Amino acid sequence: MLFGRRAAIIRDNDFRRNHADDSMNAPDAILESTIPGLPLIGRGKVRDLYAVDDAHMLIVTTDRLSAYDVVLPDPVPGKGALLTRISRFWFAMMADLVPNHLSDRSLSGIVNDRRLARQLAERTMVVRRLDPLPIEAVVRGYLIGSGWRDYQSTGKVCGIELPQGLQQAAKLPQPIFTPASKADAGNHDENISFADVEERIGEGLAARVRDISLRIYARAAEYALQRGIIIADTKFEFGLDRGGELCLIDEILTPDSSRFWPADKYRPGSSPPSFDKQFVRDYLDTLDWDKCSPGPELPADILDMTAQKYQDACAALTAA
Repeated sequence: MLFGRRAAIIRDNDFRRNHADDSMNAPDAILESTIPGLPLIGRGKVRDLYAVDDAHMLIVTTDRLSAYDVVLPDPVPGKGALLTRISRFWFAMMADLVPNHLSDRSLSGIVNDRRLARQLAERTMVVRRLDPLPIEAVVRGYLIGSGWRDYQSTGKVCGIELPQGLQQAAKLPQPIFTPASKADAGNHDENISFADVEERIGEGLAARVRDISLRIYARAAEYALQRGIIIADTKFEFGLDRGGELCLIDEILTPDSSRFWPADKYRPGSSPPSFDKQFVRDYLDTLDWDKCSPGPELPADILDMTAQKYQDACAALTAA
């Protein structure tokens, strides 16, 4: 059985391992899930999607880790449960701003195997089936990552003119909406202009996505700063329900979808330390890797430190 060792065995060629890895024996290291009796809709970079009925699906957040849009071969044990906990926390906080895809269905009655249900409980969400928008709604409060690279080349980010002379990791005069295309696993997201978003989803819906994204970011950034965390940037995904209402989907404000910096260590002019997978990106940048699949294996100490960073972020943000 897939979870006999409480670890997944990857069969997909994109994720295939050529030899056993001791990290796979770690508790709760799940690279790929299998749920007997539920049709698999597909596997994303991190999440496995299963059909429940015509109106609902089950999302399993695995311990897969992606960087530069490539799924890496090693899991971060317990990561999926942490991402699920953080997303549920933020979904609840933002419910008055925008609905989300969470349903009132529970795992009980959907997964009949009690042992499997216990293993999946902390990393699953039963959600409404929505029509996802073909963009990622990115909000930046600080100049880092691809935004910093764009600024160095053009003085702009996604066509938005910024003041001259900004340093790497500088706080922006105000948060900006810098959308991106939504890429499939193995492909790279690309920054796009707001005009491109309007062309893809319509002017009215584009404006609503932008405005809601900025409001969510502003509330989250203020809250996180009180907990000692700077949210440098983040990305949201949205979908439409059958009545055409805009809803948040996927995940929200997690270390996978955001850059979290410790406020007490923030200094503009260089890439700050982080509570997110930027730590892994920084390590990968030291390797001779072309940022294409297959990704390199990660040393045990990098995996352990990454897991600790995710745990620290979760504790700081969700603790009462």
